[in-house]
Amino acid sequence: MQPVPARIEVLDTVTELGPRHAGAVGVCGSHAGRVAIAYAVKAGLHAVVLNDAGIGKDRAGVAGLAVLETIGMAACAVAHTSARIGDGRDTWENGIVSVANAPARAAGVVTGMAAREAAMRLARASAPHGEVGPFSEGRERLVARRSRPEVWAVDSVGMVVPEDAGRILAIGSHGALHGGRPETALAADALVAVFNDAGVGKDGIGITRLPVLDGRGVAAATVSAASARIGEGRSTWADGVLSHVNACAAALGARPGMRCREWIERVLAAGSRV
Repeated sequence: MQPVPARIEVLDTVTELGPRHAGAVGVCGSHAGRVAIAYAVKAGLHAVVLNDAGIGKDRAGVAGLAVLETIGMAACAVAHTSARIGDGRDTWENGIVSVANAPARAAGVVTGMAAREAAMRLARASAPHGEVGPFSEGRERLVARRSRPEVWAVDSVGMVVPEDAGRILAIGSHGALHGGRPETALAADALVAVFNDAGVGKDGIGITRLPVLDGRGVAAATVSAASARIGEGRSTWADGVLSHVNACAAALGARPGMRCREWIERVLAAGSRV
């Protein structure tokens, strides 16, 4: 196992970032989309290494890198095939850079570079300046009628609350367990939870929440990264096409290739039968 330099913090998810990480280079397993980099900015990171989540629809998997560029924060993403998304240690040890923003390139980070080397170069990058506008990471009630169960779009799995038990959740986050830990699958026993498969990636990590949630009786599925913008719950709902489903979801009629919205509407139509 490679030693981690003092100025570099390795974390499985950006949701673990806090004030103690201010000024550090974060090597995080999270995707590099807009919602994820909001955590990096809020924590006051010096620079950050993330996962490209398969790039995906509208390049959403790395869209946050351009936002960070506007404030001079050096940032890059590793290929989802090189390191397991949601696994900071694997990002540090095995990640290979696929995309870097201008401040990162100015610090010497290039495509094909090992994440370890990239992080150490980022530690020498110029400090960020200025501020970005307010982020709209959100939770939004979906479906015009007062459906039961309720349907919510949630941009980040870090925003799931205990009150989401029994609800239908279209979640913008990837479908990977953080660091492979089963307890990170979901903070509430929703009726249905749909995630982004982040290109599935190394070791099939992008769909590992599904079997864990199956054991908890949660109907869980992923939409393909090419069909929906990662980090946007509404895109999961409105644009997503199911790529993988667990047994509980299949029992509710979910099938790969089905549109997420169509499946959820069928679940709602079944009403008391679910």
